[in-house]
Amino acid sequence: MKQPSRTAGKPVASFSFSNLNRSAGILLHITSLPSSFGIGDLGPQAKAFADFLNRSSQTFWQLLPLSPTTAGQGNSPYSASSSMAGNPLLISPELLAEDGLLSEEDIAAYKIKETDKVDFEKAEENKRRMLEKAYANYCANPAALEKEFAAFSKQEAYWLDDFALYIVLKKENGDKQWSDWDKPFKLHNTKALKQFAAEHKEEVDKVKWQQMIFSRQWLGLKEYCNKLNIQLFGDMPFYVAYDSSDVWSHRDIFSVDKEGKQQFVAGTPPDAFNENGQLWGMPIFNWEVLKQRNYDWWINRMRKNLELFNLVRLDHFRAFAAYWQVKASEETALNGEWIKSPGKEFFTILKKELGEMPFVAEDLGHIDEPVYKLRDGFKLPGMNVLQFAFGDNMPKNTYIPHHHAPLAVVYTGTHDNNTTIGWFKTLPKPEKKNLNLYAGTKMTTKNVCEILSRMTYASVSKLAILPMQDILELDEKARMNIPSSGENNWSWCMTAKQMNATIEKKLKEWCVVYDRAPEE
Repeated sequence: MKQPSRTAGKPVASFSFSNLNRSAGILLHITSLPSSFGIGDLGPQAKAFADFLNRSSQTFWQLLPLSPTTAGQGNSPYSASSSMAGNPLLISPELLAEDGLLSEEDIAAYKIKETDKVDFEKAEENKRRMLEKAYANYCANPAALEKEFAAFSKQEAYWLDDFALYIVLKKENGDKQWSDWDKPFKLHNTKALKQFAAEHKEEVDKVKWQQMIFSRQWLGLKEYCNKLNIQLFGDMPFYVAYDSSDVWSHRDIFSVDKEGKQQFVAGTPPDAFNENGQLWGMPIFNWEVLKQRNYDWWINRMRKNLELFNLVRLDHFRAFAAYWQVKASEETALNGEWIKSPGKEFFTILKKELGEMPFVAEDLGHIDEPVYKLRDGFKLPGMNVLQFAFGDNMPKNTYIPHHHAPLAVVYTGTHDNNTTIGWFKTLPKPEKKNLNLYAGTKMTTKNVCEILSRMTYASVSKLAILPMQDILELDEKARMNIPSSGENNWSWCMTAKQMNATIEKKLKEWCVVYDRAPEE
């Protein structure tokens, strides 16, 4: 059930990083917002955080991917069931009530005690029940949203039809991955899918309707933020999960055979941290087929992200220059090889399609000259992470503030790093000595967050981003993710009382001192 390409059309990008004044922002995912429903969502607390950002002179809100997550993938937003869909867990019950789809009594029954950890299991069960009820109420009285739903379904059909079928088929098959379905469905047989869609119309429509609700709530939040001069800074993973609607419906652009079996998978080569490398298990792209199709899937994906965000971080940017390819039969990434990507040609076509390219290149890890050449050739800002700055040969380290470039985003740490206090606790003595020398004072767990945050703001890089955990001066218990570990990730969340006037005043003062305050 292939859908027409959406690559044709007017450019959607208008944001230009090169014209950006010195600015500041905060990294906090939607799931980490305070919540009475087990997980942060797009409702009142999201707007409250936008207000907090505005009062603190912040002009960027950086988030992680908004894609649907699964318990089987550790609830990771970087291993999602769709590269286009939104996560229904982020739908706000309060906003459903505002639309008349739920009553106050309905949502009150599902409220739970606010904590500093996401309860994915409870949130998923409660959100499912609330969305079931909201959809039933919509079906009983569709007038208010019927035209919007029809327009959304038509506009997003190029990915939505396949995604909805994938979700319903997966449920019908006991949550088995698509490669284990009956052959007509596994191989995306058009006739079989049309018949299935007709027989399961209500379930398929329900999935589409939830995506419409997600889009409605998200775009409402985006509009609210943009009116406050807050730019939404999103994140787009390079790869997609094997068990996803993308691979199921577009096998030809991935390294899978005619029967759907993986041939080559993604990963990273051995390094100082992992002698066997990292084996991610996600299928690599068939760039030859993508080239023949003028990179339509990728351009559609980029365009979609630029509808959702003002600025987008391209995760694992180095794979646009070359990627690490490993045979699917391998147990580690040790025996992989570097394969060149059509980066320059792809970005040339992408620029023609989109106009401005408001992307940030995640240029961390195993980076070589071709990666920098690709990044700089298209004038894409890179990333500077201060936690990487104090190792060997510190004075010449590219992450040390005196070597930063204006066209870059600077961080204390990212979602993959420990919190600054957690990092400092385990910092080797030589690096701690370098940190003390550079700061000109003895560093402790009491002052390390403020001093590194000030270094971040003092950088010549145009955009400075602080993780909310560092602003709150939290230790390793608040870490968002430990790469290559599948447990206890993505679960930290903030409590409402942690957004206070003292923090607002401090951030606002730093923005003035380091010339990052928005113009009046």
